[in-house]
Amino acid sequence: MVGLAATFGSGAMTNSINDFDDADLFLVTGSNTTAQHPLIGSRIINAVKRGAKLLLIDPREIQLAEFADLHLRQNIGTDVAVLNGIMNVIIEEELYDKEFVETRTEGFDQLKEIVSKYPPQVVEKISGIVSHDLKKAARMYAKADKAMLAYAMGITQHTTGVDNVKTCANLAMLTGHLGRPATGVNPLRGQSNVQGACDMGGLPNVYSGYQPVIDPAVKNKFQQAWGVAALDDKVGLTITDMMIAAQKGQIKALYVMGENPLMSDPNTSHIEHALSNLDFLIVQDIFLSETAAKADVVLPAASFAEKEGTYTNTERRVQLSGKAISPPGQAHPDWRIICELSTLAGYPMNYSSPADIMKEINAVTPSYAGITYERLADGFGLQWPCPSVEHPGTPYLHKEKFSKGMGTFLPCEFKPVAEMPDAEYNFMLTTGRIYYHYHTGTMTRRTSILDREAPSAMLEIHPDDAKKLGIRNNEVVELTSRRGSIKLNAEITKRVPQNVVFSTFHFHEAPINILTNSAYDPVAKIPEYKGCAVKIRRCV
Repeated sequence: MVGLAATFGSGAMTNSINDFDDADLFLVTGSNTTAQHPLIGSRIINAVKRGAKLLLIDPREIQLAEFADLHLRQNIGTDVAVLNGIMNVIIEEELYDKEFVETRTEGFDQLKEIVSKYPPQVVEKISGIVSHDLKKAARMYAKADKAMLAYAMGITQHTTGVDNVKTCANLAMLTGHLGRPATGVNPLRGQSNVQGACDMGGLPNVYSGYQPVIDPAVKNKFQQAWGVAALDDKVGLTITDMMIAAQKGQIKALYVMGENPLMSDPNTSHIEHALSNLDFLIVQDIFLSETAAKADVVLPAASFAEKEGTYTNTERRVQLSGKAISPPGQAHPDWRIICELSTLAGYPMNYSSPADIMKEINAVTPSYAGITYERLADGFGLQWPCPSVEHPGTPYLHKEKFSKGMGTFLPCEFKPVAEMPDAEYNFMLTTGRIYYHYHTGTMTRRTSILDREAPSAMLEIHPDDAKKLGIRNNEVVELTSRRGSIKLNAEITKRVPQNVVFSTFHFHEAPINILTNSAYDPVAKIPEYKGCAVKIRRCV
């Protein structure tokens, strides 16, 4: 989000899900799409079967690799080098969109200077991708009429995550694959309403609609809307910073909603120490997660089926969801719990319903101004920006100009993963999700069919590495990093390259984030889940 906001002026998916049906070419990087976003993954596969091309950049041989016209298997964390190399070829062979670059962008000369350092032979040494394939990828993407670039957390969960996103944006601008249907840069969000949470100000530096907290005019606007004398104009802390502050004793209380940091955050021992150092921990959730079990107070929330409200999905589409059943016991919708707590704390929140809350959203959030409950009643939803009740919504962004006016090339230099393998910790661990489970398994592992299909964590390891270590398929191994050790079963497979292992964070029996590195991107503060050094020992 930070990278796209800097280059385009908006951090959201530029295009629509339906556009995946009409693209000529897909560049998918850092996204195991069929596992993480299976409906979008199926659209890509169906489009390829109809004749679209697929360019895949991923170190693992994921399902999409079966359908790819070209699969570039880069070394972990070398994404900037690979994308710079592709742009190097496009500029050298004059395949870039000169009119788009001249009329709609700024900073091209700086981009040209930086990517000139990344000819294919240099990128081959960094990334392991042979020069011929890099050139082929560049020509495929540049020559396509309608190319969609899609990425997910394989791009963002690095210490260079913002640089990775900026470089994706640079590539799309260079080739003019923006501002038209079936093109664009399309981040696929990791959770069902993460886009909506960000839109509503669930970030430490903005109010709803990405209105900066440091802007005096914005501050005054929200003071008047909420009837308060003074709002803080200081940027708050990210989750990463909160945990550091808690460990240092600088934060005394924490309120966690629908999140399970004791499973999902890196370097779990650090997280456990941070939470135990709090004076007071509140967790609001629908199940007793690992984090909730440590809380001083647990507030039972209603599930999606037990409340009404809106969801904003990955394509910026706001949809209305109705209540199907009543919440059990003392469970309440999240908004009602927050209102009651706020009232007890001295600031009465007198909303009567989610529809009442949406009216305030319409009033203070320009991009949501025309997205009313009345217009959402048809079930199809509306895509922001939708600035008035007459506006039809926006299926794709940046049609005639970028949100910030001119698109800005922000070239980046390659930087390696923060923790590289060495003589002792000689494997690179990368983590992700599988099709059958979601996040920390709080919900999916309570679903018997899903847990039956994938009942335990597995460590993917290449056959040659397994042979060297004497490891047999499904044998228990101990995986150790500088932060801790876990035991799990080995799955011998060529899905991973040599010297790389992969596992998921869904299983509390083998909590992989005990091992992962808490090093993080200095701008977005997102941890580097996608690469850390480990060693493997066969358990006998």
